[in-house]
Amino acid sequence: MSEEPKGAILQRDKKTYAIVPRIPMGVLTPEILESLARAARKYNIRIIKITSGQRIALVGLNPEDVEKVWKDLGMEVGPAEGLCVHYVQACPGTETCKFGRGDSLGLAANIEKMYVGKENFIPAKTKFGISGCMLNCAESYLRDFGAFCAPDGWTVVVGGNSGGRPRIGDVIAKKLSEEQALELISKCLDYYAKNAKSRERMPRFIERVGIEEFRKAVL
Repeated sequence: MSEEPKGAILQRDKKTYAIVPRIPMGVLTPEILESLARAARKYNIRIIKITSGQRIALVGLNPEDVEKVWKDLGMEVGPAEGLCVHYVQACPGTETCKFGRGDSLGLAANIEKMYVGKENFIPAKTKFGISGCMLNCAESYLRDFGAFCAPDGWTVVVGGNSGGRPRIGDVIAKKLSEEQALELISKCLDYYAKNAKSRERMPRFIERVGIEEFRKAVL
């Protein structure tokens, strides 16, 4: 059996592949859009799909074209499978939104720098949702780790997910500065990484150890 192309996901037809370039916080530039459009035309990519994780999937690649497309794009892989941080989802926050209370893009960018690419550190696939206000447009309560900014500071949430076994995340702490929120998220992820079973998602880990035990360990 031949090895699957790097950074590609086999599709329903068992013949073609999809790739998902990493787009931190879902922020695009004209150059990125132009690069994606050129690749789509050059390789006759059948579907270009915006994903739930604020990324763009290129779907319908022939296996022999996958490596060529990655080379043309010059972008990193945004993993859709594997034991690692898949994405850090974020709303515009105070950068542009009239409702923004906190710099969600800035906090999300710091999390990206700290954890993206550390596959040997994360016990299971992990997703973040960072929202600049209490409307939670980045679905902070439905991600493994989340944070949102209220008028009196940041609230940190853990253990949420929206999959086949949905779970609303638990609030760990409120009224935090951005620096305090980032420090707490780091403590939460570190404790999770050291104590979770292999492939145990954060919501299942919280259910197993109990939210009060987890809170005691990180606060």
